[in-house]
Amino acid sequence: MLDSLVFVLAGTLAAATPLILAAMGELVVEKSGVLNLSIEGMMATGAATGFVVATQTDSTVAGFAMAALAAMLLSLIFAILALGFLASQVATGLAVGILGLGVSVLIGKDFEGTTIKPLEKVDLGFLSDLPLLGEVLFAQDVVVYLGIASVVLVSFVLNRTKLGLVIRAVGESPEAANSIGYPVLLVRTCAIAFGGAMAGLGGAHLTLSYTPLWAEGLVAGRGWIVVALVVFGTWQAPRIAIGAYLFGAVSLIELFVQGQGFAIPSQLMSAMPYIITIVVLAAISRNPRVVRLNYPASLGLPYLRSE
Repeated sequence: MLDSLVFVLAGTLAAATPLILAAMGELVVEKSGVLNLSIEGMMATGAATGFVVATQTDSTVAGFAMAALAAMLLSLIFAILALGFLASQVATGLAVGILGLGVSVLIGKDFEGTTIKPLEKVDLGFLSDLPLLGEVLFAQDVVVYLGIASVVLVSFVLNRTKLGLVIRAVGESPEAANSIGYPVLLVRTCAIAFGGAMAGLGGAHLTLSYTPLWAEGLVAGRGWIVVALVVFGTWQAPRIAIGAYLFGAVSLIELFVQGQGFAIPSQLMSAMPYIITIVVLAAISRNPRVVRLNYPASLGLPYLRSE
């Protein structure tokens, strides 16, 4: 029983990391007033690119770096269309997301089903040897800790720095922000690029650590869960992280339940994380005050620069 508990708790941190990384990027994007629905495609592109580069160079660092770059370039396509040509952010996000899925299949075509040595766990000395706590908290790979750090950093930047104030001002009222000299389009473009890079890192963690292989469809809807998590967390980084860990835990309970021999259809258990996400979002939506509390006022609205 203890081994099963360790498996679920330790696995939750790893399973939530791709979601947290991508969600922190999406949070910054949405706080700037842009709705990016192409997270699924960007994560898939990052996952394929990171895996191929790491396999070819035998360097996970290069894999993560190129994954971030590839997804960032994809996000800039979205930025050009949505910000430069004032295309619908929803339609553009869906189109770029589909493009990203296709690009990922093309990149990873010759590596389908190939495995790779997973990212090594960080050795924290005696902390890693602690019973239960050491196995859960202090025996993870470095990207898991970077995911936790990203929650703290993004929350601090958005709420405690001038940069965060500028991002939030642009997201609340781009016209007012422009009138006092803030470059709205530049801020939003940088936010989108950051979001793309974070989504790429999240995708790369899937193929280089969590499930060290490449297969078409590996992202399996996580990009959409990321978008839902931002709403679930009411645009606050700590709450988004809690939602990600909840999703990670529920996704691992399937394996735990099967290991205990319970007669529950595996299809139901596989769908459970998504069902819970839908239920939670429905519950939150019933209270508009909670949604409006941190909702960026100009989210999804086009901005035409005025001279």
